[in-house]
Amino acid sequence: MAKYRKLGRRSDQRKALLRNQVTNLLYNGKIITTEARAKEIRKIVEPLIAMAVKERDNYETVKVNAKVPRKDKDGKRVKEVVDGKKVTVYDTVEKEIKKDMPSRLHVRRQILKVLYPVTEVPETNAGKKRGTKQVDLVAKLFDEYGPKYANRNGGYTRIIKIGPRKGDAAMEVVLELV
Repeated sequence: MAKYRKLGRRSDQRKALLRNQVTNLLYNGKIITTEARAKEIRKIVEPLIAMAVKERDNYETVKVNAKVPRKDKDGKRVKEVVDGKKVTVYDTVEKEIKKDMPSRLHVRRQILKVLYPVTEVPETNAGKKRGTKQVDLVAKLFDEYGPKYANRNGGYTRIIKIGPRKGDAAMEVVLELV
């Protein structure tokens, strides 16, 4: 008996499909898919959340000095002329950042191997690059899902059957985070 479902796809397609659906599940909180896919996705998501729960508080806060460009009232960078060239003016700002401990950094990299990068596009600028921003799903796992599931021993996902699909009568389910 096989250890996993093949889902009627080659291995590279299957891996891409599962990575995409895992990423969407963690980003949106729930997805609609077939029962076989949902059971495979669950086998990938549960360990990721378990790792995030285990390493949620394993960091230290560090103060660093950062150079930040000075901005005018319109939000544009302030420039001044130095030796006949326009140069951006920078201010030094002290920031507090979270520095991962080695085990949390390892978990972060293990999670990043599975998840695809997510770019959020505002509805007003649909189809344009301006205004888009990268979503840090690993930070969402550590900061949002880690504390949420801290007192839970597994079972982070729920499968709810919603009936057969119209075209091929495959059983459709809602896979959601509890």
